[in-house]
Amino acid sequence: MTETGVVAEPLRIEGYASLFGLADLNKDIVRRGAFARGLQRRGIKGVRMLFQHDAGEPVGVWDEIREDSEGLFVSGRVLMAGPRGRATAELIRQGAVDGLSIGFRTERFAPRSGGGRELQHIDLWEVSIVTFPMLPQARLRVAAPAAVAA
Repeated sequence: MTETGVVAEPLRIEGYASLFGLADLNKDIVRRGAFARGLQRRGIKGVRMLFQHDAGEPVGVWDEIREDSEGLFVSGRVLMAGPRGRATAELIRQGAVDGLSIGFRTERFAPRSGGGRELQHIDLWEVSIVTFPMLPQARLRVAAPAAVAA
């Protein structure tokens, strides 16, 4: 909130919460198409934006969640209405946090030789902004401001 009592504009972020074919620190690999069924069932409004997987105080909303050829792309707004959202936005702006991590229920998987799983169907519950993502390549960035129509 600003000095005048007006809630500040949200911080727009985007990035890949999961990348297909890369092993995470648990040796799990997500396969292309793994999110499709769950997202169709749950819808974008059913996937929460959290900070460090803490469901006690969501920090924003996801405006777009989609699979593309690389992985699970997300785009959303960190909201300034609460103290956790304001703190999260500032940590992102200062470069203290830039990881993304998914919270999900595994619906179908296959064991991988050498350990880990091949995740084939996932029910995505939340995408968190985190300090240390399980998939080190899952990172966010501040999104470019939307163009203003003249």
